[in-house]
Amino acid sequence: MEFSLSDEQQLIIKTTRDFVRNELYPHEQEVEATGVLRAELHQELKAKAIAAGLYAANMPVEVGGAGLDTVAWVLYEKELGATNYALHYSCVGRPSNILLACEGEQRERYLLPTVRGDRTECLAMTEPGAGSDLRGMKTSAAPAGGDFLINGTKHFISHADHSDYVILFAATGEEPSARGPRKRMTAFLIDRDHPGFTIRPGYTNVSHRGYTNSILEFNDCRVPKSAILGEVHRGFEIANSWLGATRLQVAATCLGRAERALDLATQWAAQRVQFGQTIGKFQGVGFKLADMLVELRAAELLVLQAAWKRDQKIDSDMDMAIAKLKATEMLALVADEALQIHGGMGLISDLPLERIWRDARIERIWEGTSEVQRLIISRGLLRPLGG
Repeated sequence: MEFSLSDEQQLIIKTTRDFVRNELYPHEQEVEATGVLRAELHQELKAKAIAAGLYAANMPVEVGGAGLDTVAWVLYEKELGATNYALHYSCVGRPSNILLACEGEQRERYLLPTVRGDRTECLAMTEPGAGSDLRGMKTSAAPAGGDFLINGTKHFISHADHSDYVILFAATGEEPSARGPRKRMTAFLIDRDHPGFTIRPGYTNVSHRGYTNSILEFNDCRVPKSAILGEVHRGFEIANSWLGATRLQVAATCLGRAERALDLATQWAAQRVQFGQTIGKFQGVGFKLADMLVELRAAELLVLQAAWKRDQKIDSDMDMAIAKLKATEMLALVADEALQIHGGMGLISDLPLERIWRDARIERIWEGTSEVQRLIISRGLLRPLGG
């Protein structure tokens, strides 16, 4: 097995790392203090990301993206993950790969402008009564003549307040299954100013300041058949093909934050003097650093393995679940231990540690909770044996 990085991969890492440290780090304090990513700053940094060739790096070359393979993309995501989420995700856009399902006029109206950075999308799956249970959604799209009438509510929809359109998942019928009837879903592309579609402010939460969430309401929102992304009733298949990539993305960004937290803790342990020696010389601190590094390296290998398998087209849902579970739980441990090593200084807002510690909490929840990942892993083990 080859563990060395190619010249191209090393260049991707350096280019992304330099951009993050030179262009994004300087604005962390402002976003953390205000909880807002200013529109002017957003546009300025977005333009710089496009000029640097970092925008839409996850998308294929044939649609205008950088065409990174999965391993290179994961290395790029790791570097971006070191900074504030609003800064790296909103300003260095990575359009949802689900848009590759666009066909015909949809490509010109949605896919290509989004890759260029002219338009921004948001994804609407989660509902007040349907989080991890995607098929439990109540938002419906009922046939009405040649159109569909959409009714329902979505919440926790990331950056919807400054998105130009939504990729909406709605129930469009039922099908039989071993456990009884289950909902069939369809994906729709809906512009933000479409009649019957309202975006309301979401919730204030502890993680990822400046990265907003919204509540989306659909009241007799009539859309034509041309708004369907993919095929009617095939939304679940589209979602499944996309979810693996998003889980890998979450895992990769966790690596970047954990590495930054470990670096800060190591520097502090090498400089902070107590009882006549640097605190890193005490076993209680030195062993923490050792354990943090071991967990980080283990998570990194699992994420890279999952990425490599995806490139070879031999990946499974279990590979992605393992990577996300390990990386998100590793970040929680590393962030907490790094803060512990800093003592009271770790909690002050002048350092990025308290932000990393706060932000770590959501990673075990969104894009599939840790419990859902364990369910996927256990099913992967048991199903081949009939369990």
